[in-house]
Amino acid sequence: MKADTGHYDHWPYHGRPKIGWPGGARVAFWVAPNIEFYELAPPANPARAAWPHPSPAVPGYSIRDYGNRVGHMRQMQLLDKYGVRGSISLSTALCTHHPEIVRMCRERDWEFFSHGIYNTRYTYGMSEAQERAMIRESIETIAEHTGRTPAGYLAPALSHSEHTLDLFAELGGTYTCDLFHDDQPTPLRVRGGQRFVSVPYSLELNDTIAYVVNKVEPRRYGQMIKDSFDRLYAEGAESGTVMCIPTHNYQVSCPHRLKAFEDALAYITGHPDVWVTTGREIAEHFLAHHHDAALADIARQNGGA
Repeated sequence: MKADTGHYDHWPYHGRPKIGWPGGARVAFWVAPNIEFYELAPPANPARAAWPHPSPAVPGYSIRDYGNRVGHMRQMQLLDKYGVRGSISLSTALCTHHPEIVRMCRERDWEFFSHGIYNTRYTYGMSEAQERAMIRESIETIAEHTGRTPAGYLAPALSHSEHTLDLFAELGGTYTCDLFHDDQPTPLRVRGGQRFVSVPYSLELNDTIAYVVNKVEPRRYGQMIKDSFDRLYAEGAESGTVMCIPTHNYQVSCPHRLKAFEDALAYITGHPDVWVTTGREIAEHFLAHHHDAALADIARQNGGA
C-alpha cells in the first residue's frame, strides 16, 4: 500500500523562495467554471453510482441541464462585468451537446482545460490503457473545437487512478488541479520526468462542496470567499499566492445564490495588486520563473542537495 501519492515531497509553507507575479501582484486570482455534461442513464460503474436516484435520475439530470440552459449565461455575464476570463473545467461531451456554450467562451478568450468526457463516467475501474484513451480523446476534442490543446486537467468527478497525472503529463499537459495540498503552485514528480505543476484549486471554496456537502448558506459562502482572499492577500505581500473559486453553473448561478458570488467578485477585483488570470497563465508563469528554484529548495529541505 502506498503511503502517499508519490508526486511531491513535504515542503513547508514558510521560508520558500519568493514567488513574484506579473506587475508585483500579491494574489493570482482565477475562477474555474466547471461546465459539465451529465448523462440521464450513464453506464454503471461498480465503484460509484452516478446518481442517488434510480434510473432515470430526472432531478439530478434536469438541474444540471438548468445550469447549461440558464445558469451559464448568468455566470458568464457576471464574469464579463468584473473582467474575469473563466478557466473552464470542461466535460468535453459538451462540445457535441452544447457547442454554443463553447463558442461563447471562445469569443471571450476563456481557457479550456480537460475534465474528462462525461461527468458521469469515472476513472475508477479503468485500465491504464482505457484511461489514457479517455484523456487523449478529451485533449483532442478540446483542440478540435477550440483551436488550442489544453494545458490542464481535472479528473471527471474527481475520480483518479494512480496513473492519472502521469498519463496527462505524457500526453502533453503541464498542470493539474487534482491536488488540493497548497496555496502556491508546486512542482510535481511524474514518471516520464516532464516539467509538471500543481495549480491550487480550492475544494473549500468549490460551490458544490460548500452548498451540497457542507450546507453553507449563500451569504456565508460569499463571506468565506472574502475571508479567504483577505488571508491570501496579506500573505501575498511576502510571496505570491493563488486563489481559485471553482464554480458550477447549476449551483452558484441559482437566483438566490448569485448575489453572494457577485459581492465577492466585486470585493476581490476592487483591490490593487491582484492578477486576474487563468490556470494556464499561472502554470506558465510558475514554470518559466519559479519552478527550478522551487525544485532546488524542495531537494535541499529533503536532504537531496
